[in-house]
Amino acid sequence: MFRNLSRFIGKVYHKQEGITGLETAIILIAFVTVAAVLAYTVLSAGIFSSERGKEAVYGGLSSAASTLELKGSVVADTDGTNVTTVNFTVALAIPGSKVDMLGIVINYWDTAFGASTPFTQLVQGATDDWQYLLSAGSTERGLADVLEGDEQMVITLTVPGTVAAYDTFVIQVVPPTGATLTVQRTLPGNMDDVLNLN
Repeated sequence: MFRNLSRFIGKVYHKQEGITGLETAIILIAFVTVAAVLAYTVLSAGIFSSERGKEAVYGGLSSAASTLELKGSVVADTDGTNVTTVNFTVALAIPGSKVDMLGIVINYWDTAFGASTPFTQLVQGATDDWQYLLSAGSTERGLADVLEGDEQMVITLTVPGTVAAYDTFVIQVVPPTGATLTVQRTLPGNMDDVLNLN
């Protein structure tokens, strides 16, 4: 009886050895397909996020390269009692970029205005509140209205109002891109004709 049962089972599974291999291959192909789709999705997300990260890095470098820094002293001219003009020199923090001087905004505030008075935006130009000029000793690298390379520009600001001894003034130089340069100085008690405000 056992022999008959063995013969019957042998006849049922006769010539079906490849079915198990085919089923395994189908399952393997399904796993590989799912893994490929998942890998493509992960790679796409990674490439997208790395592109965004690269844009952020380049934006940060561009902003840092166009940041201004103060060179030398801040010099104030007085009439013996009040400050009339303030002169200071600016240059690029990283000499690899450029700043359009026509796009700069200068804001001004002093203690004579009072704490509740907001900053005053000064108008740029030869007959207006402030002007700029290429510093003596600097070589023009390109356009006259563009600060680039190792150039230095001297900014001369006409002080609005009256700023006397012991007053504090704040000047904000805001370039089109990059960080704002803030110049804050307190005047001494003796008001000479020219004050070097280190």
